[in-house]
Amino acid sequence: MSNPSTPQFERTAAAVLEARLREPRRFIQVVAGPRQIGKTTLVQQVLARMAVPVRYASADEPTLRGPDWIAQQWEAARLEAGGGSAILALDEVQKIPGWSEAVKRLWDEDTLARRPLAVVLLGSAPLLIQRGLSESLTGRFEVLRLSHWAFDEMRQAFGFSLDDYLYFGGYPGAAPLVAEPERWRRYVLDSLIETAISRDVLLLTRVDKPALLRRLFELGSRYSGRVLSYTKMLGQLQDAGNTTTLAHYLDLLAGAGLIAGLPKFAGQVVRQRGSSPKLQVLNTALLTAPAGLRPGDARADPTFWGRLVESAVGAHLANAAASGEFELFYWRERNREVDFVVRSARRLTAIEVKSGRSPEALPGMAAFVAAFDPDRTLLVGGDGIALEEFLAKPASHWVLA
Repeated sequence: MSNPSTPQFERTAAAVLEARLREPRRFIQVVAGPRQIGKTTLVQQVLARMAVPVRYASADEPTLRGPDWIAQQWEAARLEAGGGSAILALDEVQKIPGWSEAVKRLWDEDTLARRPLAVVLLGSAPLLIQRGLSESLTGRFEVLRLSHWAFDEMRQAFGFSLDDYLYFGGYPGAAPLVAEPERWRRYVLDSLIETAISRDVLLLTRVDKPALLRRLFELGSRYSGRVLSYTKMLGQLQDAGNTTTLAHYLDLLAGAGLIAGLPKFAGQVVRQRGSSPKLQVLNTALLTAPAGLRPGDARADPTFWGRLVESAVGAHLANAAASGEFELFYWRERNREVDFVVRSARRLTAIEVKSGRSPEALPGMAAFVAAFDPDRTLLVGGDGIALEEFLAKPASHWVLA
């Protein structure tokens, strides 16, 4: 595992970025995705192949920098260009207060002066990156979205088996530690989860109840795959806050690549927005590391392993949905449930997962088909599509092909 091959998704993303940077200067290139999925490595590999001066700088520091730092890096890149082409790459740019306004001003200055300086921005908090882009940089950027590594990518790069992937998830930086499960667990808890919460959420966004947000993450990890009303969540969290705050915190955790709340499919947007969310980890390591079970103990617990199987399918779909490939929901009506519902334009796919754990709700595929007439229904596991086959192919293969 010390010399991993480069998985296909990374080769494809690198090729896309390299092709864009070789074009005449048109757009700011934005590379966004959760922490520790290889964004910086990918960009640095691409930059090393470019035949122009490159300046790379990171704002990933314990204390926030200011907009003047961006201007200083920008001016240094201009000088290195010497009147010709150059590339400026700014990592963790979302940590700079007012970053998007500073980038807009400098980009527009170069556009007016016809300076061919290309710019790459990297960020590990997609929600905050998107906010800055939409507020100040409309029409000036292209986004290359990277997500948690899928099963086939971890298998190609590190030789993961299906059981390895279900337990250890899709963090490439943690893969060399899997032979020492407790060390791996501490790394995920301290270097991934805690860093994402403290530096990608609490340090950058107003959060009036940070303890509530942390407990919400713990709840989402513990109940991944379960539908919980916001009122029930507040009861579990022993907090007298309001449901609007809780929904906002869940959005922040999703933006950091940790926990998502899938809405209920109802065929009506108003009802979807008011529904109880289905909690979903975006990487199964976010379920296993907090649980504290060793791999063998997790595999020997049918209930826990069943949750892990369903969460792996959900994460596979949710990461594709976060990249804009389609919309993802669950469906439940009168104790009948469909695990996942995918909508792309007018195409509807219903997915049931046979995970081996006892469901709280009865299978509801027949009721869903009668109510919504989906274009496709899929069963993953059991006598349906093998779990390994489903996870080995991009989610779009199953729902868009």
